[in-house]
Amino acid sequence: MNAIHEWEEARKWLRYATEDLETAEGLLHSDGFARHICWHAQQSAEKSLKSILVFLQVSFPRSHDLEALRNLVPAGWAATVQAMDLSGLTEWAVESRYPGDWPEATEEDATSAVSQAREVYRNVVDDFASRGYREH
Repeated sequence: MNAIHEWEEARKWLRYATEDLETAEGLLHSDGFARHICWHAQQSAEKSLKSILVFLQVSFPRSHDLEALRNLVPAGWAATVQAMDLSGLTEWAVESRYPGDWPEATEEDATSAVSQAREVYRNVVDDFASRGYREH
């Protein structure tokens, strides 16, 4: 593959990440949607990280583990130097979708999840831009 094709594939992942982030942000202060917000935020962060891996042609497992995905990103990308713990955001990939023995998501959880997802997304977009690749 060539860089143009790789960028086109990565842009698809970023488009989905954008849609998930915008959905989470749009629902942010809607009563009763905290678990949906958390799930969309997690999905945005996951797709953002995977866009780098797709671009670089790095194989990745079918996983929602954001820490594991971030660890696959080579050094030199902002996503690798983020100090934030993504394990809490990872939990929303499954826990928010099904009833279980865990607490329901709160508005505070939703706000935190969106903030983390926004930071991951922004770092990825900025990384691509610094390499001459823009979303639009």
